Amino acid sequence: MNKQAGFTLVELVVVIVVLGLLAATALPKFINVTNNARTASVQGVAGGLRSAVSLARSQYVLNGSNTATNVVMDASNVTVLAEGSPATGHGGRPIAPPDNTTQTGIRAAMPDPDGYTITSNGTVTTYTPSGGNTTNCRVTYTPANDPPVDAQVGGC
Repeated sequence: MNKQAGFTLVELVVVIVVLGLLAATALPKFINVTNNARTASVQGVAGGLRSAVSLARSQYVLNGSNTATNVVMDASNVTVLAEGSPATGHGGRPIAPPDNTTQTGIRAAMPDPDGYTITSNGTVTTYTPSGGNTTNCRVTYTPANDPPVDAQVGGC
């Protein structure tokens, strides 16, 4: 009586070939996951910025003063544009802070998200994800623009 006690070489080769084919077809789908995640993250930050701008504007209108330069959001003072500056219709929008360290305006309305580099020059605040392409993968906030939030997700 002859008992077989393992796999034959042919069976092992077939299993290896099948696993190789599965890996070759599945791997390309997983390679792009990082870019997709970064794109979704940028879109999420853009949505958060839009919400923060809307909430600050709502509080500004509720306060009833079109000359106010601060609103209180979640116990934080948020510096906003007064009506008529820089142009009519932008009153109540959080300002872009004057530098990269000042936590006022949009950075007080929406605290800095993890994994992002934030730069600000008093006119524009830019949110760039770590590892992202700085020219095509970012969110910019410009209070004087309509709309004030612009998400660029090409090449994340």
